Amino acid sequence: MKNLSATFVTEMMKLRRSKILFIMVCLFIFIPLMMGLLMLLAQHPEIASKLGIVAAKASFFRENTWEGYFEILNQTMAAIGVIGFGFVTSWVFGREYIEHTITDMLALPVSRSSIVVSKFLIVTIWCSVLIFVLFFAGLVIGLFIGIPGWSEEVFYHSMHIFIVTSYLTVLLSTPVAFFASISRGIIAPIGFVILSLIMAQFVAVIGLGPYFPWAIPGIYTIAEGTEGMYLGFASYIILIATSIAGFIGTIAWWRHADQY
Repeated sequence: MKNLSATFVTEMMKLRRSKILFIMVCLFIFIPLMMGLLMLLAQHPEIASKLGIVAAKASFFRENTWEGYFEILNQTMAAIGVIGFGFVTSWVFGREYIEHTITDMLALPVSRSSIVVSKFLIVTIWCSVLIFVLFFAGLVIGLFIGIPGWSEEVFYHSMHIFIVTSYLTVLLSTPVAFFASISRGIIAPIGFVILSLIMAQFVAVIGLGPYFPWAIPGIYTIAEGTEGMYLGFASYIILIATSIAGFIGTIAWWRHADQY
């Protein structure tokens, strides 16, 4: 427990000094800002008509209400979360190689499992901050532009979907950590994240989305009853098994890292 506490404090200090956290927070604020602009244009077509192609982009809301707005916000989290959380994980596990500190870290008299667990705790905290930022910014922007159709039922239902979607996406960070570790950097894991997102779109189209881990969070945001978009018990087992495999694989690699 002492090893875990020491490594966690160390990782937390690294996080506080990193400029990447600030950049990611700004990005997760920028996204709902753009969504708010599109919703505003959708509510005021006379303004949108003057902006040409931007007007067409404003029509992607199913409804110009809070329900439609939250629906897009949830789907955005499922997509941008894969990329954003994947980048966070790549940075936390790959920065040791970029900054050439991996040798010193492996030489420390602490359990390597503690190092990995601490890094995953940091990833979870970091991602939780981004989740809160995206939802809070989206809520404030929606209230500011005056989206109609607000109700507590819509809010709590949408928030529940948002939170579950977010942490289903966070669970998929463990394979990214594994690829960041074995590739000794951040390029390969980011490539893996992008490939996973592309594959998620493809398998969802052909009806296999409920069985592909990276498609499951996005499908969770879709209204029940949509054909080919139903998540069964097996879907959650597949996602959790993928997360556990990534976690165990990362620990196993770090335990034998000096042999590679």
